[in-house]
Amino acid sequence: MGMSYRRYLAGARVYGCSNCRTHLATIHSMVSRAFNGQHGRAYLFDDVVNVIEGEPSDRQMTTGNHTVRDIYCCKCGVILGWKYDKAYDPQQKYKEGKFILERSLLVDVQ
Repeated sequence: MGMSYRRYLAGARVYGCSNCRTHLATIHSMVSRAFNGQHGRAYLFDDVVNVIEGEPSDRQMTTGNHTVRDIYCCKCGVILGWKYDKAYDPQQKYKEGKFILERSLLVDVQ
């Protein structure tokens, strides 16, 4: 396996992995702060970098059934949240292709 390259983000506010500070997303890609994760508050993002996606699985969540995949930091491997692949409720379709990052697992890197 070759060397993995990480993307570095620039902007007013960059969120990174709280374990290794690898850049993950900017404030400009944040869609909502009104989400909950497994460990408390969470943010919904349009785009996230430097993550590895796990296998898809169906999960029953507070907003209904979704197909999601866990996302992990590409450097240290800590689980950061999940990606929505499919929402079965038509009112939840806006989440498809977006990412949840748990606030307790993030740090401001800039």
